[in-house]
Amino acid sequence: MAKRKPFQRMTPGDVVFTAFTYLFVCFIVLITLYPFIFIISASISDSGAVARAEVWLWPKGVNFNAYSRVLEDPKLWTSYANTIFIVIVGTIVNLFMTTSLAYVLARRKFSARRVLMMLITFTMFFSGGMVPTFLLVKNIGLLNSRWALIIPAAISTYNLIVTRTFFEGIPDSLHEAATIDGANELQIMARVFLPLSKPILATMTLFYAVGHWNSYFNAMLYLSREELYPLQIYLRNILIEYEMSEMMTDVIQDRDEVSQTIRYATIMVSTLPILCIYPFVQKYFVKGVMIGAVKG
Repeated sequence: MAKRKPFQRMTPGDVVFTAFTYLFVCFIVLITLYPFIFIISASISDSGAVARAEVWLWPKGVNFNAYSRVLEDPKLWTSYANTIFIVIVGTIVNLFMTTSLAYVLARRKFSARRVLMMLITFTMFFSGGMVPTFLLVKNIGLLNSRWALIIPAAISTYNLIVTRTFFEGIPDSLHEAATIDGANELQIMARVFLPLSKPILATMTLFYAVGHWNSYFNAMLYLSREELYPLQIYLRNILIEYEMSEMMTDVIQDRDEVSQTIRYATIMVSTLPILCIYPFVQKYFVKGVMIGAVKG
């Protein structure tokens, strides 16, 4: 059995390069985390200290008055309920539509799959436009409805391509064996392909759920009733409201001070759920990017 070579000592150049790499990574981490640290500190600091720009890293005069005021607003909980509904129902619709179409396009014996794929890919680069899409949503009766944020975004072309690529990697022999056993296409998809596709299903669930959580532009277009606003629209309205109040010359200083801490508290309340979940599921983002990148 060959002996292992002793550990080779690092050269001065290696030491310098390693030290520079660690310093660079630490710098990137600091500039990435600082906005979150500042928002957390400002949201629990004294409103006067925040208004005087005395808070830049650690909180001063710790209190939770801003959170109390934000959490007492019933509009926050209504927007939370709307967002949760859109995320759950929208993600289910997305997964059903995406996996169904991806399965069909992954079947090599389907003669029209190349034409359909070309037409679908065309929509990635050219769309009908904002005004025609708005008129379509209005004419089919989805305006001022939560479904206006779900149905028009039922399928993402990029996610469809990734899912189809994953399905194409499943051996055709499994499909042929299931066909010989008398299974139809629906049974093959439900009992053979989907159980083998848990990684891509988890990835697509994450992609779609995060997309629904962060989406706000479609809600601005299709919703005009406040009771239907999602969380991101509520956050946007809060920020705009307090920015406008600060621009008014007749607003007292105390309101300006409190408004800043309320803005930071609202940002934290709106983003905290996704911040808590993301570290545990970020591996699926990487997996989703790598799917189809290497062909063996």
